[in-house]
Amino acid sequence: MKKIILLLLSFLIGVVLFIWIGRVVGWQAIGNAFLAFTGWQGIVILILTIFMALVGTWKWKEILKGESVNVPFKNLLSPYLSGFAIMFLAPILVWGGEIFRSYILKERCKVPWPKGMASVVIDRILEWTANLVVIFFGSLFFIFQIGTPPSNLGLIFGGAFLVFAAGISFFYFKSLRSESIVRFFIRGDKKQPLDTEKEIFNFFQPRNIALWKGFGLSFLRAGFMYLRVWLLVLFLGKNIGALPALSILGFNYLASMIPIPTALGSHEAIQTFAFNSLGLAPSFATVFTMVIRAAELVISLAGIVILFRLGIIMIKNMLFKKIDAFVDDYEI
Repeated sequence: MKKIILLLLSFLIGVVLFIWIGRVVGWQAIGNAFLAFTGWQGIVILILTIFMALVGTWKWKEILKGESVNVPFKNLLSPYLSGFAIMFLAPILVWGGEIFRSYILKERCKVPWPKGMASVVIDRILEWTANLVVIFFGSLFFIFQIGTPPSNLGLIFGGAFLVFAAGISFFYFKSLRSESIVRFFIRGDKKQPLDTEKEIFNFFQPRNIALWKGFGLSFLRAGFMYLRVWLLVLFLGKNIGALPALSILGFNYLASMIPIPTALGSHEAIQTFAFNSLGLAPSFATVFTMVIRAAELVISLAGIVILFRLGIIMIKNMLFKKIDAFVDDYEI
């Protein structure tokens, strides 16, 4: 119940932010900017978003191969999309998408829980690392060329960046020294969490080729996002350089760190400032975020359909197992 309240509260905050941005920028200006889009342009953005999902699934497959687990790509796509939908629509459910993905691996692909859970944690760490690199260099350019953001935005988004950067740095420090992090949070020798941590630490060894493949695919996915940003701004009628596009992508990542469903409001707030500072119309910022959100929402809706289907299948299988057990117990 507490998580549902937090989810609704975070969504409400996002709605308030979105309405405030709309009033400041002007709904008419947003509507006029949105008309700059034609059907084929939206399809291009959607195709790039699909490529991002495919690269993310490919990365997950390579991570599992690095753990000596071989799962076909087609068997990973469905749980990946379902996990993405959970993270995108309900980010307040921390690790909800990852737990679901590892559970599906265990139930449908017979992957042991420690290896499955380790794979999704590794996936998230690799993605956060790539995101933080983009945010760092994008923000560096922005600060030197444009200046610092307003204190309220700087406090919120700068604080989110520092929290994530500190967490990732702490993890790499501990993994290189093979010092347990899990033992800080659990009592006694609980086997599964410690086995999962061991799998993660073994993966993050510099000599592990799968680690470098994972980094490469994380930055490839970021490359598709970068291309999506540049093309989207171009479709809106503005041609920007490579470094300004990197800054906009970095702000995109920053907005996703705030646990608000679909980054509603938070993304508009940071991009309105960024677009205005880069000499672009603030109304374009709102259209920019809405188009990206729409493309990712399409992927999320596909994930929700898959999530529902997988849930029905799992419930049915559990029910049949209970019926079979009941028949076996009372068979004469």
